[in-house]
Amino acid sequence: MTTQKTKPVQNAALNKEAAVGDTNTDVPSAHVMPTHCPYRQASLLQQALSPDKMRVAFFLGAGCSIPLIPDVAGLTNKIVQSLEASKDFASPFKAIKARLSLPENTSATIEDILTLVRTLIDVAGPNGVDGVAGDVLAKLDQEICFITTQLVSVRLPNNDTAYHKVASWIGAIDRRAPVELFTTNYDLLIEQALEECRVPFFDGFVGSHRPFFDLKSTDLDHDFLPSRWARLWKIHGSINWWRDSSGNVERREKVQDGEYRQMIYPSHLKYDQSRRMPYLAMLDRLRRFLTSGQAVLVTCGYSFSDQHLNEVIMDGLTSNPNAVCFGLYYKDRGTLPPAVRQRIRQHPNFRLLALDGAVFGTLERDWHADPKPEHPLHAIAARDGEVKRETTSSQANCKFLLGDFSDLGQFLAWQLAQQDSDSGPDHAK
Repeated sequence: MTTQKTKPVQNAALNKEAAVGDTNTDVPSAHVMPTHCPYRQASLLQQALSPDKMRVAFFLGAGCSIPLIPDVAGLTNKIVQSLEASKDFASPFKAIKARLSLPENTSATIEDILTLVRTLIDVAGPNGVDGVAGDVLAKLDQEICFITTQLVSVRLPNNDTAYHKVASWIGAIDRRAPVELFTTNYDLLIEQALEECRVPFFDGFVGSHRPFFDLKSTDLDHDFLPSRWARLWKIHGSINWWRDSSGNVERREKVQDGEYRQMIYPSHLKYDQSRRMPYLAMLDRLRRFLTSGQAVLVTCGYSFSDQHLNEVIMDGLTSNPNAVCFGLYYKDRGTLPPAVRQRIRQHPNFRLLALDGAVFGTLERDWHADPKPEHPLHAIAARDGEVKRETTSSQANCKFLLGDFSDLGQFLAWQLAQQDSDSGPDHAK
């Protein structure tokens, strides 16, 4: 395995450097708007990820699983269609939908629906709610989880996916601190990639026959596993997590016992009920990562639509100037929730790198229109022309590619190749 010899990055200095000298001022016209340089930002990301002493974490959202698994909106549509066509659940589901109360111009997601179902289960009396009996609500909960599990129970098609490239990158470098993986996905794709790349990891569960969640093991103060073991924290649960009627959490392929509830799509109610484990423990781990010394968090496939998670990230960056977040966003920045966009402008150590431009150091600008074909990261991290995602940016402008998970995987593979080249015999001469 290759050990990178680059000196540790000072994140506070990195934050300052990223906000200075990044403006394209080659054209003297006063009518030319200042821009950001995508190549420079990609190089800064490479620099932040290189030191073997740096604490690094990836936050993988639902966008990383596309096209194998639908995004939240697509998943919601498929589940709703299935329930509305069901002889057993069409009527109770109609009653549940009628109770949904959401902000204006907001569409209900399956998380909103399942949150309401579980809330009603806990408050339903002998007569149920709106004519829907408590046992029917419980069966509706199980049916939603069953359909969801069917939709997300897929496997990676080969061993050359972006998930495999992330796993290979983790396993290729001996680091002083373990790489941490946070994800809102409840599929098993990252587990498959880590196992196929023979990268050991810990996800909070211990045991072999019926692994159980061990809260104490998730605490940083009791984290004594080797640093070469990645840490995997599934913030929204997993299709193979189950909770029994006594509150015990187990990781199992499937459960026939009706006393178990599948632990996917945590709700606000769930945060209140389960303050010990496992969801709050996962969030605490993210919070502690961001607030403890120098830290680099890279988000990909995350739409910043979860206010609870956004608060954890933003608060962590506010309290620790030595932490930096690279938000890789494969959409135009105008598609961000307005409140999130405003918050990012207030965090000099949050770097949003979107398809059409960037926001960092309180400055929001387009990428410049000058492609650099000679740059080693051209076509890996940035280029002009058409891209896979719809954008309002002109073809002449550079686009930032790393918000696409497949391109991020290629970037990490390229970085490993560069490190191997730098440490080879020719470099030694």
